[in-house]
Amino acid sequence: MNIAPALTGMSYYTMKFKLLFSGSLLLICIALLSNYYIGTLLISPNPVNIGAPPDNFNAEEVSFTGKNGNVISGWFIEGDKDKGGILLMHDVRSNRLQMLDRAEFLNRHGYSVLLFDFQGHGESRGDHITFGYLESLDADAAFLYLENRLANKSIGIIGVSLGGAAALIGQAAQKSDAVILESVYPSIEEAVSNRLAIRLGNAGKYLTPLLTLQLKPRLGFDPDELRPADKIADAGGSVFIMSGTKDRHTTPAESKYLFNAAHEPKIFWEVEGASHVNFSRYKPEEYLEKVLWFFNSYLKH
Repeated sequence: MNIAPALTGMSYYTMKFKLLFSGSLLLICIALLSNYYIGTLLISPNPVNIGAPPDNFNAEEVSFTGKNGNVISGWFIEGDKDKGGILLMHDVRSNRLQMLDRAEFLNRHGYSVLLFDFQGHGESRGDHITFGYLESLDADAAFLYLENRLANKSIGIIGVSLGGAAALIGQAAQKSDAVILESVYPSIEEAVSNRLAIRLGNAGKYLTPLLTLQLKPRLGFDPDELRPADKIADAGGSVFIMSGTKDRHTTPAESKYLFNAAHEPKIFWEVEGASHVNFSRYKPEEYLEKVLWFFNSYLKH
């Protein structure tokens, strides 16, 4: 009996299986390496030489030590003696320059202001960007610095995205009398998922675990430790949450979820037509009016 054809068939299917297995293994390796590379880009520092404050900006250059030992650089502007202060905290991969417009108009209305660079941003040293985890230590140190400068006057906060997450994850929001949170993510999983979907389409969301699983081995903390929504109920004073109606980085539904988790008094503003942008420039007059009303109403003098 001639069995050569059968053996030939078996060899063909065995070879085909081996090729498919090897190809699948190669694709998995490429996906893992690609995600590791993407993770490296996301956590890499963003140093920028800020330089001196603008000539028309009556600011004092200051520095203080964050709770993890990094030297934090910033500007302080003194306001009226009968008013409190505002701590301004920027977005991820940005720096204190993002907060200049806010600092100028708040100081013009009498508030003292502190704006600074988070560790790994601007002129503040740091090995990694940690999406609010280590930045929360900088927020706490900045709050303490402003407290010492203002001799126990009340302090408000404006935190944009990363800045708001840092305020909530640490103790700054707990100590503040009034907190404004702009486009702040409820959890790191949602923040990563949304950004992957923007860049890769909806299928990109399925890669989220490959990135969030890198947090513990590479940065030393779990995704569960980056859930601002779990912390917002601890905020010490009133809360004002802002969200762009077209924001895909932090969706209106996610901002609403954060709002629902906050205690009273609380305010929600959906910025019509806005994506993940600087609200103080997108709708400057309306933004200024709402922010001043909020701090004048809820910040103790």
